Amino acid sequence: MITFSIITCTYQAASLLQRTLDSVRQQAWGDVEHILLDGASTDGTVDMIRIYQRENEAAADSSHRIVFKSEPDHGLYDAMNKGIREATGDYLVFLNAGDALPSPDTLEIIANSVGEGEALPGVLYGDTNIVDVQGRFLRHRRLAPPKRLTWRSFLQGMVVCHQAFYARVDLAKRNPYDLRYKLSADVDWCIRIMKDAAYHQLPLRDVNAVVVNYLAGGMSVKNHRASLIERFQVMRRHYGLLPTVAVHLWFVVRGIFKK
Repeated sequence: MITFSIITCTYQAASLLQRTLDSVRQQAWGDVEHILLDGASTDGTVDMIRIYQRENEAAADSSHRIVFKSEPDHGLYDAMNKGIREATGDYLVFLNAGDALPSPDTLEIIANSVGEGEALPGVLYGDTNIVDVQGRFLRHRRLAPPKRLTWRSFLQGMVVCHQAFYARVDLAKRNPYDLRYKLSADVDWCIRIMKDAAYHQLPLRDVNAVVVNYLAGGMSVKNHRASLIERFQVMRRHYGLLPTVAVHLWFVVRGIFKK
């Protein structure tokens, strides 16, 4: 049976976190490890997680495992690297405070995309819905994942949402987040995971389902210009200068004609 490590990194997230915790707790799939890494919050986040942890321990029918640490870190990607080191499942995914698994059978759908006795694909990925702070549906994510994903697909943008990208844990442990990037390390990480999967001839599998309700407005949205500059650097590193410039010129032209 496939095991999942869900990693949630928090800081002052009490107003958003409960929906995330509830969506993980309600998963029908049994083999779930929820790793919660808090950056020493003071707003009630820690108490909320401790209640979640106690309730899970008290539930006679729960097969979920919760790992919780609260300590200062060096930013989100540093916390994510801590989560990777803690993970013991077959696949890991990052679910931020305010994000949620869409239904109680989400992990079951993802797991069932792998045939019995089949070697585990390098990445399992799916579609994304965008929600507001109350968890209400706003729209489908504009960039939809391709049916055949490769590491070159991200030249067209981040076509798979970070929270819809389930990476094999062994690949993730070989490829921690590059802390030189402050806003786009997730793009770089996904590309490196896919490159490693290609090197080991591991397929990337579309599960053909919405696998995350993603809260609109993250770090890169709030720092849009700096994020675009850093993302250009990431793409240049992986795809070369000329292809990166060409695709960005196409983005500009496409934007003009859409107005």
